[in-house]
Amino acid sequence: MSEISTRDAAQGGANAREAARDTARESALSVAAISSERSESDDNVWTRRLVLFLRVMALLSILKGLYHWAQVTGFVGGEDEAFENQSMAWQAATVYFAVIELVAAVGLWLATPWGAVVWLTTVVSMAVIELMFPGIYGGSLVVVGVEVFMLAAYLALAWMAARERPP
Repeated sequence: MSEISTRDAAQGGANAREAARDTARESALSVAAISSERSESDDNVWTRRLVLFLRVMALLSILKGLYHWAQVTGFVGGEDEAFENQSMAWQAATVYFAVIELVAAVGLWLATPWGAVVWLTTVVSMAVIELMFPGIYGGSLVVVGVEVFMLAAYLALAWMAARERPP
């Protein structure tokens, strides 16, 4: 009988070791899952900031596009500032920005690559019109400075977000 009890004791010890090993493995897996969730959320900080920036720029683009449409339709300004009383260059630029700003807003809100490209086109276009053709909108250096600041902020955020993702 002592042989059977020794075998049972050895088998019971083996079962206890397996149970302890299983418990340790489960706790290690749960700790790994918790830490991977934490690091995963920390890994995309700059990407989330970039998307937030794009959404803010989308809202600004909507406002700018609606303002240009208000100029075209006559909701803004008096009779002297009516759309048909403006120069052909002013009319063309206003219609261009009325359309492209709203298209850029949709692409920016969806955080698509084409949205960023269209938005960059609007930023550069506005800066060029203000600098090179001051007779159209008045040549405001403040507008150019704001456009350059937004462009620099986008490039910095896009660069930092790209560094988060391995090649």
